[in-house]
Amino acid sequence: MMPFTVNIKLSPRTLTGALNIQNKTAVDWGWQGLIAQGCHSVVLVIDPVTAQMIQALERHKANVVKMMPFTVNIKLSPRTLTGALNIQNKTAVDWGWQGLIAQGCHSVVLVIDPVTAQMIQALERHKANVVKVKWARENYHHSTGSPYSLRLASADVTGKIIVWDVTSGTACCEIQEYSKPIQDMEWMWNQDASRDLLLAVHPPNYIVLWNADTGTKLWKKSYTENILSFSFDPFDPSNLALLTSDGIVFISDFSHSKAPGSTGKKVYISSPYSSPVHSKPTPATGAKKALNKKHFSKLCEILLKEPVSAESVTLNDCLQLSYLPSKRNHMLLLYPREILILDLEVSQTVGVVAIERTGIPFIQVIPCRQRDTLFCLHENGCITLRVRRSNCSAVKEPDPDQSVQELAYDLRCQCDAMRVTKTVRPYRMVCSPVSENSAALIVSDGRVMMWELKAHATRPDTQYSSGVSPLYSPISFCGVPLRLHQRRIPDLSLDSMIGQSVIAGEEPPKAPLQQEVQLKFLLTGLLSGLPLPPFVIRMSPPLTTKNINQYQPLLAVGTSNGSVLVYHLTSGLLHKELSIHSCEVKGIEWANLTSFLSFATSTPNNQGLVRNELQLVNLPTGRSLAFRGELGNDETPIEMIKVSHLKQYLVVVFKDKPLELWDIRTCTLLREMAKNFPIVTALEWSPSHNLKSMKKKQLAAREAIARQTVSDTEVCSVESSVISLVQEAESRSGLSQSISAREHFVFTDTDGQVYHLTVEGNSVKDGARIPPDGSMGSIACIAWKGDTLVLGDVDGNLNFWDLKARLSRGIPTHRGWVKKIRFAPGKGNQKLLVMFNDGAEVWDTKEVQMVSSLRSGRNVNYKVLDVDWCTSDKVVLASDDGCIRVLEMAMKSASYRVDEQELTGRRSTAALAYLKGYFMSCLFYLCNVPLCKILDCSAYFIIQGSKFMLYGDESDLQFWTVAAHYLHKFSQGEQLSEPAANGAAAAQGKPGNHLDICYDTLCENAYFQKFQLERVHLQEVKRSNYDHTKKCADQLLLLGQTDRAVQLLLETNAENTSYYCDSLKACLVTTITSSGPSQSTIKLVATNMIANGKLAEGVQLLCLIDKAADACRYLQTYGEWNLAAWLAKVRLNSTECSEVLKRWVDHLCSPQINQKSKAILVLLSLGCFLKVVEMLHSSVFADYARTLKALGLKQGAVVFASKAGADGTDLLNELTRIRGASRGEEEQ
Repeated sequence: MMPFTVNIKLSPRTLTGALNIQNKTAVDWGWQGLIAQGCHSVVLVIDPVTAQMIQALERHKANVVKMMPFTVNIKLSPRTLTGALNIQNKTAVDWGWQGLIAQGCHSVVLVIDPVTAQMIQALERHKANVVKVKWARENYHHSTGSPYSLRLASADVTGKIIVWDVTSGTACCEIQEYSKPIQDMEWMWNQDASRDLLLAVHPPNYIVLWNADTGTKLWKKSYTENILSFSFDPFDPSNLALLTSDGIVFISDFSHSKAPGSTGKKVYISSPYSSPVHSKPTPATGAKKALNKKHFSKLCEILLKEPVSAESVTLNDCLQLSYLPSKRNHMLLLYPREILILDLEVSQTVGVVAIERTGIPFIQVIPCRQRDTLFCLHENGCITLRVRRSNCSAVKEPDPDQSVQELAYDLRCQCDAMRVTKTVRPYRMVCSPVSENSAALIVSDGRVMMWELKAHATRPDTQYSSGVSPLYSPISFCGVPLRLHQRRIPDLSLDSMIGQSVIAGEEPPKAPLQQEVQLKFLLTGLLSGLPLPPFVIRMSPPLTTKNINQYQPLLAVGTSNGSVLVYHLTSGLLHKELSIHSCEVKGIEWANLTSFLSFATSTPNNQGLVRNELQLVNLPTGRSLAFRGELGNDETPIEMIKVSHLKQYLVVVFKDKPLELWDIRTCTLLREMAKNFPIVTALEWSPSHNLKSMKKKQLAAREAIARQTVSDTEVCSVESSVISLVQEAESRSGLSQSISAREHFVFTDTDGQVYHLTVEGNSVKDGARIPPDGSMGSIACIAWKGDTLVLGDVDGNLNFWDLKARLSRGIPTHRGWVKKIRFAPGKGNQKLLVMFNDGAEVWDTKEVQMVSSLRSGRNVNYKVLDVDWCTSDKVVLASDDGCIRVLEMAMKSASYRVDEQELTGRRSTAALAYLKGYFMSCLFYLCNVPLCKILDCSAYFIIQGSKFMLYGDESDLQFWTVAAHYLHKFSQGEQLSEPAANGAAAAQGKPGNHLDICYDTLCENAYFQKFQLERVHLQEVKRSNYDHTKKCADQLLLLGQTDRAVQLLLETNAENTSYYCDSLKACLVTTITSSGPSQSTIKLVATNMIANGKLAEGVQLLCLIDKAADACRYLQTYGEWNLAAWLAKVRLNSTECSEVLKRWVDHLCSPQINQKSKAILVLLSLGCFLKVVEMLHSSVFADYARTLKALGLKQGAVVFASKAGADGTDLLNELTRIRGASRGEEEQ
């Protein structure tokens, strides 16, 4: 017997044929992968994969002509709309490597996406104003164990520090030990062991290092002066400068493992114009030149070891202190009218940027790393960019009276200034650390202005002002030279827009290698803030099945200046700003989805009368209509307006005047109540109406008329249902205008009596009256939904009426005046929002119990000004701190998960991990092929290197810039250039084809030596006392400039105590020979001096006899690793220099230092690519092993842990123990 199954399941379906000509355009292919098509009056849904019709939609009665796609985004997340800042928020802003801006607004920390000018997160946990915010750095190797993160530290005026996980919106750690405002803080980035260390300045004079992961205090150090701020040396993190109320404290032994042992080197700030003029006088040859000569001639010593007279000390004028990230041992001091550039080796001013007497003073300066440029913020909100002038012969009008050019910064471009008032002024500026070509200006009124720097090519014959050299486009990008067809690259970063500054001795670039460019600022984004409170808010009508095609979650905000702001709450962006009224907006009511009514009242005159303004605003067009026409002058103020449930009628309630009833559709006055009409204290419309019955009656009447006009024979051929449907379609267009449904409203008078009135057309009928409840005071507000009516009084009592059961229940809240009550939208949703003077509550009217509560002064530090429902489960609150918050029903926090939002422009960590793995494979491949083939990959490295710039990966961006540069160098057969003997000019390479000096000891040796020679030459010109002269002579001896060093030694005054020693040293340097006995003697003396604590003197002697390699070894032995690397770069050949730097690499990789990332960069500069691959692959294999172990694949984990070398030793031992234990269990 052969059983069989027959499937006879037949579904209803439609088989279609030829289309009607009107169906021609009725087709659409959606993102869902399905095709919709019209066939006569049927809508077909087709699966293109199987070519099968899967659905037929039949409801149209005529041919389908168009498919109208629509998108309804009703996902509303908790968020905060902010306004004006507090003065204590002035310095609370930071732009992180993650590409996001953090800003403090009162006690809220905002996270802003500068690409879209959109606020994507609001962090609320502080109870006081935020004074500092700092993003954690991304300068570490990212892996599965160390993933990308959005960590942020914020501090407030009470001394509390909170560390945030911005992605989830949660606080990871809270630190509180002191009660005074945090002055400054910074994340530690200089070692690879821990990324959780946070240094903070606690007033008045403490610096504390915290573990930001656990909140543990690692160490604390106190100083005698009040600390205002600090700055780390970006080239040597053991150097820290503290700006105090008396001067500057330099710390040279900073370490994360222990507190600094010394109190630091104290110096005092002296005015640059207080000391006698040191430089030679210069003739005045024009107003501008005389001004420049004045600044040049008045440069003097500004860092003094002892305090000077009170007349010369300008302690309170110093606004900012910062190390220059573009070159080592340089510092910037900002004064209101000048910027001083200091060379810390000689404690001397080497550059001044001064403002003319009529210029606008400075507020802030941000020095850049990629190029020697300064972003300057002025008091009028103008941002200027100043670029260091190149020291070359390309200047059109050189100054013959000035033998050496100081560090001069030319003004290259500036943005538009803003109008400054008492309440609107610039607070702070932040610059993108990744690209350094974008700046954000923070304004006191809450605005954030995004300015982006743009470069455009100019003609070669462009004329420049005196002393200003032309700017050129770069000839390399991400370390790789550009070919001719790559000369113009996008403005990804500052170093892709302008080339390197030419140092002394270099020829200016020649075309076609570079193009002359000019810079300009472009406003690319604006995030507007709310005006000053008070506010009134009203949410647009709720989402229903009927308005789903047109619905937008819009919030109307009425302000004190008479404007109405409309925000789209899905994105949090400003949708419309409408200037409607001339005085403060008191209330808003929506007439439909696209229009609203708002009213404002002017200040009362002597008689207590005001000017009332009631406007009907059409949102799409912005047109405003005076709803009451000419009425409104010299009358009592409007108390409230209420729109009926069907948006037909409007009730206008006055203070001491009977109410008015208006027809919204026709803007006509239906009824003005009699003078003896009761004074209204609260009013609400009923949700019940007779619209459905009215529609049925009118449709029946239309159908009857249609039947009468059709003959008997036609009646037989035409179905009555068709007539009725046709009439229904005809009536829908004008039904809302022709039908006046009956609606109801209730109100209360001053005695608490409840009145019920019915409105139909222009007739108003009085209904039942309910006597006042003795337990209730004066009724302040009413809410009505379904069969539930709620009344609130001035004493804080709520009275719940069940109209169906005819029961009432009074609940005392003991919170004072009930200001407003509103039911939540949604059918069957009986939640009630209640607003008090000191906060708000949410009640469940079914159970008559409170759901959540918010009280000012207890769990929040702001006062609630207005409330409304945003959706069925979210509320929106306006507060006196200038913010509007969208909260969950629990009213706890406005934070949410960033990764759940539909945000554009955010990086994908998975994609970035793929890129990094692919690059590791590329590097491994390139290290195993002939280097000549690497040239073909240079363009690819440019493209891929720019991706890390866009993603903001600090460590990988620096790694691939150095790697691409030296891979190209070694592929061309260019070894590290030899430093020139005795400081002679080194062999010229391709102009500009070198790493910029911001990479310091990673640069080529020849270029590094040129820069050091230029620097010591400038120091020599600026020297003003014997100490400066001695330091310059010592530097010249180390650089091999013996002739010039002898001249400086012989300048020592005979009255100086060092006159005899300097004279003997000059004789020694002049008469030294290369004979064996003399070298042996000098080397012996140098060794003895080093052994007896004279390290610097012994190193000088060794350099005199060309024993710089031995000098480097001694320096490394005594822990002077940076000085040894510096000396090796300027004096040794490539082989000897490589040996010194490799010993430095071993030191950096030691567990005590743990700076493996820096060691890898040094190896790249030496061309040790295979060693770099081994170090990188060890960490990659360790990550693979940990992942496999977590997945339970122990055998694969053992394989990769064994390949990881030292990084996988601990994991391999653990896996071995696990395997041994499992085998023992199996044997038992």
